Amino acid sequence: MTAQHAHLPPGVEVITTLPEAANRIPAGAEARTIRVTLAPGDPGAPPHRHPGPLFGYVTQGEILFELEGQPPRILKAGDALFEPGGDVIHYQGANNLPDAQSQLVVTMFAPPGAPVLTVVGPEELAERQHLRVARSR
Repeated sequence: MTAQHAHLPPGVEVITTLPEAANRIPAGAEARTIRVTLAPGDPGAPPHRHPGPLFGYVTQGEILFELEGQPPRILKAGDALFEPGGDVIHYQGANNLPDAQSQLVVTMFAPPGAPVLTVVGPEELAERQHLRVARSR
């Protein structure tokens, strides 16, 4: 625990901090808290993008998580995540467990009325393939 957080009561823990987060939130945005529950082996939503940034936390299981420009990675219960939203494609948010449910909770900042996600079509995926990063082994 850092000195900055020493004043927190027992049981309260800062998981992650994103400096300059306010600069990433669109003017006039609303905050939405969203729970995503994935059945065993669920591949999640197809490639998509979000209208604004989101911050989240895996509450259960394991998520195979892939954003454009980053290699795929496994997020386990207790891990935090960030997506910048906007033009960045969210390729994967799959349940990495074949025999157990996985879940995450995110808070998204988006213009009022904007959809939670917009699916990206095959033509755009092909055009942006060069921005996808292979998983390191």
